[in-house]
Amino acid sequence: MARTRPFRLGMLAPSSNTVLEPETQKLLPPDGSVTTHVSRLRVREISADAASRRQFDLSGMVEAAELLADAEVDLILWNGTAASWLGFDRDRAVIEAIEAATGIATTTAVVAINAELARLGARRIGLVTPYVGALEASIVENYAGIGIEVGAARRLDLTVNTDYAAIAPERLAAMTREVAAAGVEAVLILCTNLAGASIAPTLSRELGLPVLDSVRVAVEHSLARLPAGPRARA
Repeated sequence: MARTRPFRLGMLAPSSNTVLEPETQKLLPPDGSVTTHVSRLRVREISADAASRRQFDLSGMVEAAELLADAEVDLILWNGTAASWLGFDRDRAVIEAIEAATGIATTTAVVAINAELARLGARRIGLVTPYVGALEASIVENYAGIGIEVGAARRLDLTVNTDYAAIAPERLAAMTREVAAAGVEAVLILCTNLAGASIAPTLSRELGLPVLDSVRVAVEHSLARLPAGPRARA
């Protein structure tokens, strides 16, 4: 029987993220075969303190996911990168909790990123983030734990999430070029509130190595998980 409605991609988003929704819309298939539906959890500032960590408690994420379940979405995507510093096991717990509560297949941006790094066989990467030094250090340690060296890193030392979205793509491109010069195998623009999706393909061609933007990789991974496997726009 022919499908009578578009595939519905449900996204969990940090409340103060203003980048991922417009960037995701640009990446969806132009034929209308996929629609996105968003539920938010309160996230304003991102730092290494306990209050910041509590913003990503499982209870709040499950509650937001249950609202997406009301819309009968086909897949739930946690479109944030907190597990990169909280620990990759955090996203495994997120997936298990949401799937148990909703019965809907679930994935995350960090799962997508790590799957793409594994596919590429990248073992030495450059890292571009908006975060403070303590979070960058945790990210570097977590990647070392799965056999990936961060060979060069640039950060913006920002904590207010709305400030991340204000960073010009040109500045992100300059940071990407700086870390690429360190002999890395790929560059990761890590944060779904940085406007890197539109510049990543051009930078990849310019630098001759993969440039992975968090939003773009998460969307591509999610579309591949949908039953018909629709492709993201280039």
